[in-house]
Amino acid sequence: MAEMIDLARSSVQTWQSDQMGHLNVQFYLEQATQALAALGLHLGLGPRFVAGEGARLFARDHHVRFLREQRPGAPFTLRGGVLDVRDFGLRVYIEMYNTVSGEVAASFAVDVELMDDETRETKPLPARAKTAAKALMIDLPAHGAPRGLEIYPPRVAPTLAEAEEMKLVFTWQGEVQTAQCDSQGFLVARHFMGIVSDGIPNLLGKTRGDDRSKNSKVGGAALEYRFHYHSYPKAGDVLTLRSGLKSVGPKTYIWGHWLFDLETGKAVATAEAVAIALDLETRKAIPIPEEMRVQLEAMVAPGLGV
Repeated sequence: MAEMIDLARSSVQTWQSDQMGHLNVQFYLEQATQALAALGLHLGLGPRFVAGEGARLFARDHHVRFLREQRPGAPFTLRGGVLDVRDFGLRVYIEMYNTVSGEVAASFAVDVELMDDETRETKPLPARAKTAAKALMIDLPAHGAPRGLEIYPPRVAPTLAEAEEMKLVFTWQGEVQTAQCDSQGFLVARHFMGIVSDGIPNLLGKTRGDDRSKNSKVGGAALEYRFHYHSYPKAGDVLTLRSGLKSVGPKTYIWGHWLFDLETGKAVATAEAVAIALDLETRKAIPIPEEMRVQLEAMVAPGLGV
């Protein structure tokens, strides 16, 4: 097996931090996308290939683990390799680590496909790209394996009508802005995650009565996420998010999120996440109070999932 190769390097900026004072989840995904572009270059799928063939690597499914908080000023590097080679895509692994300490901050196991830039139709991988990918094969590190989530084949894409019937919580709605899209006008991966992140305060308000603007001592954090992308919305599309509880444990709970095109009612992405309550002074997880846990268990929505 090969060693992982460095793919991207940057640092955490203050403006990328959220109410909890750490790097917001959407920017982890942005960095993983930067790293994927560099990996494509190593596979012979770099800018010249993209310009000539009109196709590049895009994520179809992300499994993300957040292992350590990243605060403003932290320097980081992303490295990665290939886990599996397929006719129409790859399964790749990327991890973010602190450039100074070497501690791994986050891991990304990603199913990627070669897609047409304009149509997002999947295309077969060139033979030379498969050969290059096989030279970059690595084993999945233990810290990159699923922990709180089960990685199963995606369910049949839900519809907005199904979400309404399940009485999922209305957590976000808005128009896709040009600034959120790539040069072809499609929503980038960062903003799928950003939409869910922006909807979380509404979800907590509706399910627990929390208002984060009035509580400076208790917040929350995601430990693990999975996103499956059914389609790529374009600038001007109006999206709506429905969310609910999949399960509740002693310290963690799993939220489910379904993102739809409001005009067609079709799913554009499905996601689930393992989350904790976080003491913002000690930066440690807080057990769910028994009374709250019982209340949350009554809100679990059967059938919710990616």
